[in-house]
Amino acid sequence: MQGKVAVLGDADFVMPFSALGVDTYPVGDTTDQMIESAEKIIAERYALVVIAENIAPVVVEAFAALTNAPTPAVLVVPFTTESKGFATRALGQVLKTATGINILQNN
Repeated sequence: MQGKVAVLGDADFVMPFSALGVDTYPVGDTTDQMIESAEKIIAERYALVVIAENIAPVVVEAFAALTNAPTPAVLVVPFTTESKGFATRALGQVLKTATGINILQNN
């Protein structure tokens, strides 16, 4: 597991990462394909998982059990599609877990 990185998203999202030698999991538009890839990533015990924002809402449940575990660090990243705010909310949750408050929350 030490230092292993996985990237989950559509082919356009994962392509630059594959050029860097990172393990990539390109998925199509089907929910089953996305969940199956997420389960493979969890089984492989990666240290860091980068997920495209448009895929994240579908696979969030698969990674939910790992939320409080030290690894993998799950990072949701916006890409070419218009951001729906999922990446910002996910980062807010991580910051709340780490600091006790959501410093990104607008009051």
